[in-house]
Amino acid sequence: ASSDATEVKLPELGESVTEGTITRWLKAVGDDVAVDEPLLEISTDKVDTEIPSPVAGTLQEILVQEDETVAVGSALARIGSGAAPAAAPEAPAAAPEAPAEEKAPEQPAPAAPAAEKPVEQPAPAAQPAAPAPSAAQSAAPTAPAAGGDEITYVTPLVRRLAQQQGVDLATVSGSGVGGRIRKEDVLKAAEAAKSAPAASAAPVAAAPAAPVEVSPLRGTTQKMTRLRKVIAERAVASMQATAQLTTVVEVDVTKVAALRDRVKGEFQQKTGDKLSFLPFFALSAVEALKTYPIINSTVEGDEIVYPAHENVSIAVDTERGLLTPVVKDAGEKNIAQLAREIADLAARTRDNKLKPDELAGGTFTLTNTGSRGALFDTPIVFLPQSAILGLGAVVKKPGVVSVDGKDAISVRSYVYLALSYDHRIIDGADAARFLGAVKARLEAAQFEGDLGI
Repeated sequence: ASSDATEVKLPELGESVTEGTITRWLKAVGDDVAVDEPLLEISTDKVDTEIPSPVAGTLQEILVQEDETVAVGSALARIGSGAAPAAAPEAPAAAPEAPAEEKAPEQPAPAAPAAEKPVEQPAPAAQPAAPAPSAAQSAAPTAPAAGGDEITYVTPLVRRLAQQQGVDLATVSGSGVGGRIRKEDVLKAAEAAKSAPAASAAPVAAAPAAPVEVSPLRGTTQKMTRLRKVIAERAVASMQATAQLTTVVEVDVTKVAALRDRVKGEFQQKTGDKLSFLPFFALSAVEALKTYPIINSTVEGDEIVYPAHENVSIAVDTERGLLTPVVKDAGEKNIAQLAREIADLAARTRDNKLKPDELAGGTFTLTNTGSRGALFDTPIVFLPQSAILGLGAVVKKPGVVSVDGKDAISVRSYVYLALSYDHRIIDGADAARFLGAVKARLEAAQFEGDLGI
């Protein structure tokens, strides 16, 4: 490295984060980098994130390889002006020009690469010093579809989305780091396909069913990521240390659906956020937590601690695993504020932009299992919390209603709410009272004064 090289160190990523594991280098030795350009990806006990370059220059040296774990403050790489790396390509190039025969035995190593690949450009010839994975990643963006390399940049989540949308991934250009195809690329391709002329409708109708998408993971063995290990350990620890069970209620949310349809246009115009069912469920839950704080409590030894606030963890499905960013003081927020904060946290969680401290301090969890069509499930309570509320899919079906004092059949919107809880301190009656309060609030649907618009 040249004398002007700057060391890139692992920055502090939160009060409780002391180390991290390098998961992927986004740049190879010799690559130019700009200030704040993502340099590598790192995984910690709290969150996966990208480490940006603190300076502009050329990546001169990688000090920590992929899958290695280092402490906060450790040097990861060196970035300089590029003077030292620029001299590297000249040495191999000068060897073939030397006519003196006596130089051949003196420099056998540089002569060999030049003889093996006489037609290659000098820049690629200078890359042998870079780690093999990084070189592959560096080459992938220029030819993402060559030799099946695109598998590196297409996650199972994106593949499943592409299959659902009928998008051929071979025709999609990735906008992610290293040419990786992201969810947004697939959705954009799907929209483009919908706006195309309908002339091909007949051939499509006559075509056979699309072949089953076979995951590249089939028949392989993969090492657990650091995040997956943490999730696994916490899940087992919670199940072993607590007595968990689940209570489920069915809620008629027809009035909420009608209110949402009536105000969602105005809501988005004034707030910039789409109005889903989730903030209605969140508001109803935090109000019930205030009335029945045992659901919001934690166990410390032989004591039950009742927090003076409602910090709601929101389960977010990401390509790396399940993460639960926290909406702090949710009990003091209206629907617009809850919608904004939930959307912001979810987006930054999926884009690796979340701060580790934003994953801490939750007292109760909401998990929207219905977003994938599930009617309900039995979610696991993660310590130190004592309860988690699963929100099922909102579905329309026939229901019995009272019309002029008589029973009648009507099309209604229903959702299942599943509360898992720690039976060491929460009884079934406690769970039923909490769910009853949430159910009553949603079925009354008197949220006009809580919209925040």
